Amino acid sequence: MTAKRYNAKFFTTVIFLLLVSVAPAFSAEKNVSALETADRLGADLTWDPLSQEITFTVGNHTAQCRIGTPLVFFDYRETIIAQAPLMGTNAQPQLPAALFTQLETFFKQFDIGSFFRVGAILIDPGHGGKDPGTTGSYVENGKTIPVYEKNIALSVSLSLYDMLRKTYPDKKILLTRSDDTYPSLEERVEMANKVLLKKNEAILYISIHANASPFNKKPYGFEIWYLPTDYRRNLIDKNTASREIAHILNIMLEEEFSTESILIAKNISDGLEAQIGKESKNRGLKEKEWFVVRNAKMPSVLIELGFVTNPEEAKRLNTPSYLQKCAQGIYNGLTAFISRFEGQ
Repeated sequence: MTAKRYNAKFFTTVIFLLLVSVAPAFSAEKNVSALETADRLGADLTWDPLSQEITFTVGNHTAQCRIGTPLVFFDYRETIIAQAPLMGTNAQPQLPAALFTQLETFFKQFDIGSFFRVGAILIDPGHGGKDPGTTGSYVENGKTIPVYEKNIALSVSLSLYDMLRKTYPDKKILLTRSDDTYPSLEERVEMANKVLLKKNEAILYISIHANASPFNKKPYGFEIWYLPTDYRRNLIDKNTASREIAHILNIMLEEEFSTESILIAKNISDGLEAQIGKESKNRGLKEKEWFVVRNAKMPSVLIELGFVTNPEEAKRLNTPSYLQKCAQGIYNGLTAFISRFEGQ
């Protein structure tokens, strides 16, 4: 079972947290088994006996709770205080009637469509200004042509920016740089983490780069990086909740960001494969703790479009029509992810 969660600052969900460790018991109310709850809601039920997490899924929407924890997570983004589920005498999870009513109300509201949406996309062209990034070259008509990562990243980012703005006029489409300047890594991440969103909106961070292999010019191809799933960030301030609840939320939120980042990476990889797969090589999805990926408190990926140290690929990466295809591939991947995320 995949546990997800939502960050109040970056996905701007209203989280009602009371500094309590146990919700009041409503002994007068009848408990409902998880199986009966799923049947009455028309939901798929997932029960993880190790983590003691219960997940109900109806279409694109989910509700998750945990034995003994007075919280319920709606679509992994909205978190509210609820009466805690408990383990029945038959070793089957039981839900208080009040919690069942909350779940029923939650799922009924989605008859008209999805409630959560991507509110912003921040595109980060790597390097720039004084920092050229990786450099390579190729020979054409007897002349050596230099190729700079910063120019590749900016060209693709500007094309992607234009396409996304036309498709999503209601979303914030942002760039960390739009010319040959150099925002520091810290400034780029700060830009991302300070974007203001409406309630129930998400922001995606897309960092665009080119690769290099200084001691071997043979490698070529594109790859998408995301943060390792076992890496942990502090996403919710401990001051917003009791220590125990903040710890639970941070674990669940980090797993949500990891899950969404992997899905974004997979969609972009597929998009690039369709556009440039016949000319380049799909090197797959990779894990690494890049600065911009590990410090952006949102789903984040880093795209390596190709190796400038491979002369043939360097030439492709210096060709406007090829870079446009790269931008189109990233765009197609992002729009596919957004459609899934928003339940369209």
